[in-house]
Amino acid sequence: MGKIISVVNQKGGVGKTTTAVNLASGIGMLGKKVLLVDSDPQGNTTSGYGINKKDIKVSSYELLIGLAKADEAIIKTEFKNVDVIPASIDLAAAEVDLISKEHRESQLKMALSPVREKYDYMFIDCPPSLGLITINALNASDTVLVPIQCEYFALEGLSQLMASVRQVKRLYNPTIEIEGIVLTMYDARLNLTAQVVAEIKKYFSNKLFKTAIPRAVRLSEAPSYGRPIQYYDKRSKGADAYNALAKEFLKRNR
Repeated sequence: MGKIISVVNQKGGVGKTTTAVNLASGIGMLGKKVLLVDSDPQGNTTSGYGINKKDIKVSSYELLIGLAKADEAIIKTEFKNVDVIPASIDLAAAEVDLISKEHRESQLKMALSPVREKYDYMFIDCPPSLGLITINALNASDTVLVPIQCEYFALEGLSQLMASVRQVKRLYNPTIEIEGIVLTMYDARLNLTAQVVAEIKKYFSNKLFKTAIPRAVRLSEAPSYGRPIQYYDKRSKGADAYNALAKEFLKRNR
């Protein structure tokens, strides 16, 4: 039965989608079957795998509101061992459409349940907010992966996020745990980076991944070519970092 991991940070621009796209690709290259669920209305994970949004017939929106089954939404990608459930612009309306539904916080969990045994890992890329879509993702998940940019405000956001996870744990999903924290846009030359790392270690030392993701031009370019970094430039430092993170992730999950 596949492990479900939500990639969450309510702050935008922290490398959340970059991490979902490239970590899934790295794990796929290591021989594990991965499903990547795009539950962000911006649909950047979908674009990051080269999926044309105009061609999408069934998306995560239809799953969330109960109009389709997961099997109907899964797209097999050209990238090793990675399938994607895409997002469409309709997803922006899901928050409103879910309000009137019974068990509105469990829709995604129920939708993904039938395909769990087909995958080793399922990653859900969440929107940068803590609304009903993210609550659905957290309710469906075993763990939460938190990408954090190495800057001061990231720490404020982290405590807010942890409070939300605790609330979901109390109300809906008593077994959810923190998978880990990944440092993104890491620059060892900056004093601020060292301060942020020290602060995170103080409270979450056992949850912090050793692999940090550096600032890298190639990581920013890859999505516009619709390819994960390992396929866009396999010799780049971004590819090296996400491959190392994939290995560390699998080692933790052995």
